[in-house]
Amino acid sequence: MKHLVRALGVVVALGLAATGRGVTVIPEATDELLANPGTGWQTFHCFADEDKSLAGLPSGVAYFRFYWDELEPKEGAYAFEMLDGMLEKARKAGQTFAFRVMCAGTDEKEMYVPEWLRTGGCPGFEYGYGGGARKYWVPDMDSPRFLEPHLKLIRALGKRYDGHPDLDHVDVGSVGLWAEWHMSDTGVEMPSPKTQAKLVDAWMKAFPRTPVVVQIGCEPGMQRAERDGLGWRADCLGDMGGFSKSWNHMTHYYRQQLDKMGAESAWKRGPVAFESCWDMRKWAEEKWDIRFILDYALDLHASVINNKSAPIPEGTRGEVERVIRRLGYRLVLKGLEHPEALKRGIPAMFAMRWENAGVAPPYRNDVLAFRLSGGNGGPPVLIKMKARIRGWMPGETAIVEKVTVPRSVRPGSYALSLALLDSRGEPRVRLAIKGRGTDGWYEVSRVRVE
Repeated sequence: MKHLVRALGVVVALGLAATGRGVTVIPEATDELLANPGTGWQTFHCFADEDKSLAGLPSGVAYFRFYWDELEPKEGAYAFEMLDGMLEKARKAGQTFAFRVMCAGTDEKEMYVPEWLRTGGCPGFEYGYGGGARKYWVPDMDSPRFLEPHLKLIRALGKRYDGHPDLDHVDVGSVGLWAEWHMSDTGVEMPSPKTQAKLVDAWMKAFPRTPVVVQIGCEPGMQRAERDGLGWRADCLGDMGGFSKSWNHMTHYYRQQLDKMGAESAWKRGPVAFESCWDMRKWAEEKWDIRFILDYALDLHASVINNKSAPIPEGTRGEVERVIRRLGYRLVLKGLEHPEALKRGIPAMFAMRWENAGVAPPYRNDVLAFRLSGGNGGPPVLIKMKARIRGWMPGETAIVEKVTVPRSVRPGSYALSLALLDSRGEPRVRLAIKGRGTDGWYEVSRVRVE
């Protein structure tokens, strides 16, 4: 890795007063496309190592939707084995996993909740969709016969998966067609505001450690987004007039809804996720301004965009790569200052200057850590800092902390490496600097232990 190391002068770049000999390290930044947890070009119902439409683009998140009958075919028998396997597949593909649970659809089946729910006496409604002859059935969500087992499902999912290092975020679903919080063109009324609020609250309580996003049309959720750290999701990015000549989501709904709900700053605490309306091929066919659409998502501080794992139109790859470099967080270590020598058991000051070159903060609680390795044949020494990356806003962040080398460390010359560690202690986050080792660590300097 190329970097500049020089003796500290009277004035040091990061504002750390030099009490002895020290070094300043300036890593070399990279414009490489990065696949990081919680950011980027999301795959849909497949993983990055299966998605041919990526065509070499990185993807940090795999997103799936499940109907309730898939997750609980028999009452109380949850499909944990399936979900465990999908979390493991995401990890092997270099991704994290996000999901939504649905109770109503318009595919080939008549019903999308478990059969035992209806036969057990849950009331419901028959509906059609889009003028077709096919009929579907949805439960009455205000009924205790629905709420009791569905809330139990939500609690069971949270008990098993909240805080899981491979779980990226949970999309509050349950209500409406495809859990989009509407029953358009069905003739069925939405559940009461009280029931809607109860379901939002259940998802939030089940996943206190995992980021949770709510549909932008879910008013009981959006009303508390900024206050309670809820992120939000919109499923029709790019609609510039595909449904109506006089109304579209981009011009007439998303910004207005954020203003109405007082959620303009919700992105500071919870992620923003977009899904393309149709997919980008429709945008190109309609000759809509693709740069404007993607910049719209960036302007609203999006962390992920889901193009339904559809191919991107010819001639648009440059725009997609440009947006990937800014979606979510992109962490650049701009400079590091540390003493030239460390004394065992005695705290020494380390100072860092970081830049988040993305449009949103990380929502993960990964910890900043240093590693000393290669000193006189001794084992590597891990030193975890107090600093966590969660909430590092776009722009610069200064970190100044004391580092103490354990007394058990052998004296000698060590390579100094840096990484951001998840709850497993693994370096999942890729930095926008050069020098990443095969183990995920970045060797940034050398230090002597005395």
